[in-house]
Amino acid sequence: MPNIRHTPVAPTGRRPLAPGTGIDAHRHDTHQIAYACAGMLSVTTDAGTWVAPANRAIWVPAGTVHEHRAHGSTDLRLVGLTDNPLDLGRPAVLAVGPLLRELVMAYTDDDAPVGEERERLLAVLLDRLRRAPEQPFHVPAARDPRLAAVCAALHDDPADGRTLATLAALAGTSERTLARLCRRELGMSFPQWRTQLRLHQALLLLADGLPVTVVAHRCGWASASAFIDVFRRALGYTPGRAFTM
Repeated sequence: MPNIRHTPVAPTGRRPLAPGTGIDAHRHDTHQIAYACAGMLSVTTDAGTWVAPANRAIWVPAGTVHEHRAHGSTDLRLVGLTDNPLDLGRPAVLAVGPLLRELVMAYTDDDAPVGEERERLLAVLLDRLRRAPEQPFHVPAARDPRLAAVCAALHDDPADGRTLATLAALAGTSERTLARLCRRELGMSFPQWRTQLRLHQALLLLADGLPVTVVAHRCGWASASAFIDVFRRALGYTPGRAFTM
């Protein structure tokens, strides 16, 4: 990420983003919650990409070089924090229930309260934030050039169904080596990573308004029903509810 901008204090407020636009690589000395109450947001660091529709938020700890991207017309809400209420030193996706959603929106609205009322609002927001469960939904990035080449190919075509053995041969290594690299660098097996990638890509396509059947086939599922089943088991809701609360 070249030309990294340093903004010491993470901002708080509302920032509408058009589809495909975003905020280029930057870092803060304080923490931040990024939440899209409409549309969908992705946050990318050198460790990978986190994606969050309207029932998820992304935690970005202080010092993390990151960039934001909007998928669909996105109403981005940012909450800058000097304290770390989650005690997390890495980015994370958090579940956002109806109450936390309303608190974030009220705190970041243009007519947000000031003074003691604002302090009380923040106290309740932080209380709900501490209770927000983390969602293990992240596409980690590879560092080894052999694994990175395979990951890049699947990013370009998530429907690519080639086996790990075939991909390993094309990358000039063995299936066993590539499987070991997956565990070491990605923290999961190759099939788990590929499913995670496909789900992320599916969310991006759904945000662009593509029909569920089209998304299913573009991301490598044989049928819409198979896609819906995997999506629901991973995220707890169907693709049709991905952008509603």
